[in-house]
Amino acid sequence: MSRGGAGNMLGVGGTRQHLGRKALRGGRRDGRVGGGLDPQAQKRELLRKLQEQRKEQQKQQEEREDREDRDGGGSGQESRP
Repeated sequence: MSRGGAGNMLGVGGTRQHLGRKALRGGRRDGRVGGGLDPQAQKRELLRKLQEQRKEQQKQQEEREDREDRDGGGSGQESRP
């Protein structure tokens, strides 16, 4: 039986790898040990930023609409007699 022919069973077959100190302490491929954000934390941070941006855009849109209402109509055209 070949090494790679185990299908989807993880940890079966393949070459062995001696773990270095970085890997044992949770280091990832990018070479940074600790301190970095995990993918789930990155996703949460991006989602938080997106929500803040949308909230700010909505606030600006409401302010524009309020200004148009105070200035006499939202169409931007003068009424003709």
